[in-house]
Amino acid sequence: MPRPRSDDKRAAIMTAATRIIAAQGLGAATAAIAKEAGVSNGSLFTYFDTKADLLNQLYLELKGEMGAAALGGLPTADARTQLLHMWSRWMDWATTHPHKRRALAQLQVSDEITASTHASVGRTMTGIGEILERGRANGPMRDTPATLVFALCNAVAEATIDYILGDPDRADEHKKSGFEALWRMIG
Repeated sequence: MPRPRSDDKRAAIMTAATRIIAAQGLGAATAAIAKEAGVSNGSLFTYFDTKADLLNQLYLELKGEMGAAALGGLPTADARTQLLHMWSRWMDWATTHPHKRRALAQLQVSDEITASTHASVGRTMTGIGEILERGRANGPMRDTPATLVFALCNAVAEATIDYILGDPDRADEHKKSGFEALWRMIG
């Protein structure tokens, strides 16, 4: 009879995977993840069928956490105000959890992440997409493909996060400058 699964062990594996992938990359051994989590390598595979399964689940979890942080407490307001709220919360999440951001960046470009997982993430991020769509509805990029607009927004966000991490004493200034650049681009 298989052992019952523990939510705490699964959470420890996910936390360890985030830290190890952020530090060592996607090629990190599952044994290193298991050791960091305080479980045996065999136990890791009680929770995840394969390493690819672990990576896909981690990607879903990190994207969900980031999206929830960005949309948390969203005011009922115009698109610019909502986008500013979302932007600020996204910047706060990414700069508070730089190891999660680094792991997520690697997972986003991994060939191990399945089309199904990308589709699930897309559904999870619908609220963010809707705000961006409303923000660009009458702006200069209204006729530009949404995927290009989203990629450009992400590039502005990543540059802003890098500046905040590199110069935390001016974090608010960088956050504001990044948002103004984003809004001039799409608003």
